[in-house]
Amino acid sequence: MPAGKHQEAITQEALLNMSRFSLKGRTALVTGGARGCGLAFARGLAEAGANVAVFDVVPAEEAFHAIEKDWGVQTAYYKVDISSKEGLQEGFAKFQKDFHNALDICVPCAGINRHLPFLEFTYKDHQDLLSINVLGLYFTAQLAAKQMIANGTKHGSVVLVASMASHIAVRSQLCSAYCGSKGAVRSMCPAIAKELAEYGIRVNSISPGYVKTEMTASFPHLLEGWKSEAMNGRIAEPEDIMGACVFLASDASLYMTGSDIVVDGGVTGW
Repeated sequence: MPAGKHQEAITQEALLNMSRFSLKGRTALVTGGARGCGLAFARGLAEAGANVAVFDVVPAEEAFHAIEKDWGVQTAYYKVDISSKEGLQEGFAKFQKDFHNALDICVPCAGINRHLPFLEFTYKDHQDLLSINVLGLYFTAQLAAKQMIANGTKHGSVVLVASMASHIAVRSQLCSAYCGSKGAVRSMCPAIAKELAEYGIRVNSISPGYVKTEMTASFPHLLEGWKSEAMNGRIAEPEDIMGACVFLASDASLYMTGSDIVVDGGVTGW
């Protein structure tokens, strides 16, 4: 084969491989997408071509409202409390109507933490945490899967957001209940994946490490310690976690289901 033709063939193959990351024409739903990691996930999915809706209890930041103009996709924000069964159902009903029942990708990212000693943790504190991190995430995924099955998507992907805290005890924080809630997310992932495989829906999880978000901003005194725990000596920006989400949402990860990707700067690898 002439050199020019060989180079052209390589270029075409490379473009074909990169097209597996494209989400053009697909629709995504991200909970907790108004800010932090959820917002980064929403922007990453939109950059890859997906229309994006977000559920959150706080107003969306300007960076979310800029997505439609920046990437030429459809976006929508819905004020939804995912810890409320009725609120979650109403949110899905509005989303289904506005997006004509389209849904291919769901990223349940909404979550909270409580910095309290194990011996002082109250039933109410734990219940509040589980209602969002576990029950809210679980039923978001369930309603999303039902919508994907109903619309017959061929690109169904659910990306659960777990945490590095599901793998280790977080040395510098008092977060036993949070660790347990994220452990539940990581544990449910392969079990849900098994049940949804027959519908062609893949289910994976991401376990982020220390990330600069509104949640971690509550612990400024711990920042230097967190940096020292990471092999690369820094705390992640939300955009550092974004690529893993886009990968799992796309056809580039077609043979992955029931898996967890740790994105923690090496904290769990020491």
